[in-house]
Amino acid sequence: MIDALSLVSVPHAAEALRAEVRAFLDDTLRDMPPERRAQSWLGFDADFSKALGQRGWIGLALPHEYGGGGRDAFARFVLVEELLSRGAPVSAHWIAERQSAPVILRYGTEEQKRFYVPRVCSGDLFFCIGMSEPQSGSDLASIKTRATPTPGGWRLKGQKVWTTNAHRSHFMIALVRTSGTAEDRHDGLSQFVIDLTLPGITVRPIEDLTGGKHFSEVFFDDVELPHDALVGQEGSGWKQVTAELAYERSGPERIYSSIVLFDTWLDHLRCERADDEASIVLAGRIVGHLATLRSMSVAVTAKVNAGDSPMVEASLVKDLGTELEQFIPLAIGDAIASASERDAPAELLRTLTYVTQIAPTYSLRGGTREILRSLIARGLGLR
Repeated sequence: MIDALSLVSVPHAAEALRAEVRAFLDDTLRDMPPERRAQSWLGFDADFSKALGQRGWIGLALPHEYGGGGRDAFARFVLVEELLSRGAPVSAHWIAERQSAPVILRYGTEEQKRFYVPRVCSGDLFFCIGMSEPQSGSDLASIKTRATPTPGGWRLKGQKVWTTNAHRSHFMIALVRTSGTAEDRHDGLSQFVIDLTLPGITVRPIEDLTGGKHFSEVFFDDVELPHDALVGQEGSGWKQVTAELAYERSGPERIYSSIVLFDTWLDHLRCERADDEASIVLAGRIVGHLATLRSMSVAVTAKVNAGDSPMVEASLVKDLGTELEQFIPLAIGDAIASASERDAPAELLRTLTYVTQIAPTYSLRGGTREILRSLIARGLGLR
């Protein structure tokens, strides 16, 4: 049975970081329009990530001995909350810091830890994730990309798709099959760290509805990998990747994807439509949902900080958070239309357009709604 998510407060030591981060963002994002800030963790800016790394804000909760900040999960929560709520362009380092480095620290060899993790923390090394494949959909266990043992290591053949920032990343951590067949499901899967400059790798960006190229398809044509490309134990990939998904689903990024739009709309209400009762009621409804989801996310952070892996709780926050993130652009669009679009400033309409176009992807990334609800139902003992 799923544990209850008790109310938890962010400790004072972590809260003390907030003012410093806000001052940095006030200066750095001063001239960035809201339609750009709305991209946030899809906004790729290597220089911005490097500046965070120089301040020790990448890998804030990772161990000192591997280049991290040595802080706890609450400090990282405060940092991430400030970055996302302001719309900072964090995409370059996001996956490396949130998932790849923790996976290597948990399952990798000492050599892997000392090579990759400090470079992630400095903002010099970017990772993408190789999970999804064509024809697999959300059925991750049915993947067919295969690594075959060779005298020098492994030979990799197959394809990955929807790999965020693969065309801009240095490395990928991929889940591939090392034994058996797709019918064996969870058995015979392993994780590898792959240098994306190796011969035989082709990366093709995929353009989305907004005109952005965040995703890519990646082809492996008999790519030769060294022995030490394997992360963890051969055949333990499914256990490792499910732990990795808990990192992906538990943070504030599952609440704040539409927050720049919401704040831009609120500014418009304060200046031009302070007497619009229907919009004020809508704003209150959204704030109430945000407050509840934030409390749940903080509670999940407390479990992570205690060393737990709250897969079901994180899935619950992600599912409910996605619903709100997708509701915000639809509701604000209706509110603006009912009040006459002539009344809305151009930057608000541009921001609304971007978020409306990208919002359908919110229920795909990090696990589809159907998969998450299956996990939740199993955790509640309903199936």
